[in-house]
Amino acid sequence: MTDRVVNAVVGSASRGVPMSALARYGVWVVAAAVLAVLPFVFGSGLALTVMSLMGIAVIFSLSYNILLGQTGLLSFGHAVYYGFGGYLAVHAMKAIVANGLPVPLPVIPLVGGLAGLFFAALFGWVSTKRSGTAFAMISLGLAELIGSSALILRGFFGGEEGITADRTKLLRILDWSFGPQVQVYYLIAVWCLLCAILMYAVTRTPLGRMCNAVRDNPERVQFVGYDPRMVRFLAFCLSGLFAGVAGALAAINFEIANSALFGAVQSGTVLLATFMGGAGFFFGPVLGAVLVVYLQLMLSDLTGIWQLYFGLLFIAMVMFAPSGLAGLIMMHRPLWRARALHRMVPAYFVALVPLLVMLAGAALMIEMFHHLMVKAVEGPAMKFMYIPLHANAVGPWLVGLLMAGGGFLLFHRSFRVVAAAWNRTGVADAAGGRP
Repeated sequence: MTDRVVNAVVGSASRGVPMSALARYGVWVVAAAVLAVLPFVFGSGLALTVMSLMGIAVIFSLSYNILLGQTGLLSFGHAVYYGFGGYLAVHAMKAIVANGLPVPLPVIPLVGGLAGLFFAALFGWVSTKRSGTAFAMISLGLAELIGSSALILRGFFGGEEGITADRTKLLRILDWSFGPQVQVYYLIAVWCLLCAILMYAVTRTPLGRMCNAVRDNPERVQFVGYDPRMVRFLAFCLSGLFAGVAGALAAINFEIANSALFGAVQSGTVLLATFMGGAGFFFGPVLGAVLVVYLQLMLSDLTGIWQLYFGLLFIAMVMFAPSGLAGLIMMHRPLWRARALHRMVPAYFVALVPLLVMLAGAALMIEMFHHLMVKAVEGPAMKFMYIPLHANAVGPWLVGLLMAGGGFLLFHRSFRVVAAAWNRTGVADAAGGRP
């Protein structure tokens, strides 16, 4: 599956160069070039911070996909290894500075990775004895246990305040103090690319193939002589290793580690990003992580109930696009190969307009209801998309209802236009039927 993704990006091989070589190295060279150029295109402090958070989220989501997408293990407590990686990284930085050790900052994520690996091996030895719902419940119980312990064991976890460290006091490399955000971005970008390469390489190993086999049919794996429980355990350890690296990078970026790293929000966010991106494809969690981080930052500035929109988006993805964004992209691969993708653009535009109208109407009514219920002390006056209105007036409610209802009816009718355009391309069967 991942080979098909890479091949679609790389294209046909040139004469005398094996396709496997281009597929194996070409994409990563392009990714490295893009990561190197991004700060020159988006050079503001906010953009660098957002891109840094995206890099951390990509590593975290890819590590979770080793469990969910590759091995079929649904975990509700993956933030445990993310959090331990962050805490051990901060403790390591404090110890290095206190003892004057010549250790540079780029090495610190290794400490987080080893911490994640250790605790994944410790907890995974118990939790991977079961799969399915039992495994999910065990992971949830461990997450609650560690989360509550972080508030009790103040000597190590620092209580609610957490523990802090100064990344600029470590040994400098090439006179980089890692004080400016752009230097931190490049540190995260290098580790993001390295971890992505290593995790992709794992999928190409016999262990990666056995993880897929355990996901699909563990009884068959046991029948041919392999232990499904050991395969799950090894996958769990690898997942914890890379989650620890992500946690260490998060601690370096914020220069603090607190109990929020273990929280259910972290575990839920990585699950959301992986599923929305597409757990069945290697590049799916990358798309999901970038989208979730961007939406979190953007929606939190626009509305106080952005979590509600996240939940609605997740429900919509589960119902209408269970294969995620990556699945939607791969569905159009035959159209791209047949050079017929442009034929779908007018039909998609016809469907997009009523969809946006429907979403705007629904958002208008949600925001007015939230304002009346939660912000009643501020009065009925409010703004929606910079438009002033009164939440207790009849007019805005009628407009929202007409936009939502009318947009839904038109959007539903546009399905016929999209289906007809899809069939006219002549490659509907190759693409898996109707969109």
